[in-house]
Amino acid sequence: MKQVTEGFIPVTGGNVYYRKTGDGPGVPLLVLHGGPGGMSRESDPLRELGDERPVIQYDQLGCGNSDRPVDLGLWTVERYVEELAQVREALGLDEVHILGHSWGTMLGAAYLLEKPTGVKSIIFSSPCLKSSMWEQDQRQHMKHLPQEVQDIIEQCERDNTTDSEEYHQAMIEFYKRHVCRLSPLPEELVANFARSNRQIYGYMWGASEFTVTGTLKTFDVTDRLHEIDIPSLFTCGYYDEATPKTTEYYASLVSGSEFHVFENSSHMPGAEEPEEYAKRVRDFLNSQPK
Repeated sequence: MKQVTEGFIPVTGGNVYYRKTGDGPGVPLLVLHGGPGGMSRESDPLRELGDERPVIQYDQLGCGNSDRPVDLGLWTVERYVEELAQVREALGLDEVHILGHSWGTMLGAAYLLEKPTGVKSIIFSSPCLKSSMWEQDQRQHMKHLPQEVQDIIEQCERDNTTDSEEYHQAMIEFYKRHVCRLSPLPEELVANFARSNRQIYGYMWGASEFTVTGTLKTFDVTDRLHEIDIPSLFTCGYYDEATPKTTEYYASLVSGSEFHVFENSSHMPGAEEPEEYAKRVRDFLNSQPK
């Protein structure tokens, strides 16, 4: 049984929940969950790495088990970067590996570009590092949806009725192809989706995965990825929103980086191929200098 420690950390704007699994001797792994507005997963297969190194998850402010203030001024990349630094300091993570998933890769990249010390490696899992490329990729995916679904999406976006049930159902058709292909969805994922903070998601991202209207609309760090000079791994699923072509392009901008595709996954290989996902992350981390 791996030792689990839970608690709360004061950060700018409130308190955030964290969970540390395991007490292995290796450099800790800090996990940045997706969203924005998502939360950490109790069943995350990365927790299996706790025998080798502590695995630390935390719910970003406004998410999951953390405090949920409603001040829109808190939902900025800059504050989330500050929060990440505050979590590291509170937990004494002088040396750390970082894994970001989806929106967590945006956060991870923005944090690295502030030149923090002690980060030994970075894993970009299903990355979004340029919002306009993400949107273009989703629009390409949409062309393969049934025509009636495409029509509903276009009509609702034209009429500004993206909060309607028919738009929600159209989104589900997209999600089950490119977000998580498991059927039925694991109960934990369903519960986590229901608990996601729609205010943060809508404010920072937009109405849906394929329509970016929020403050992240112009996010783009591709012209600075060459500044990342630590070991880096880029991964995605074959059917991912973060397409293999785009993910490989991001990897090409980071000198010496590695690239891997999970052949039977979409955007959540940690749920769709948990053993393979944990193995790939473990192998990468164990290949780093001690």
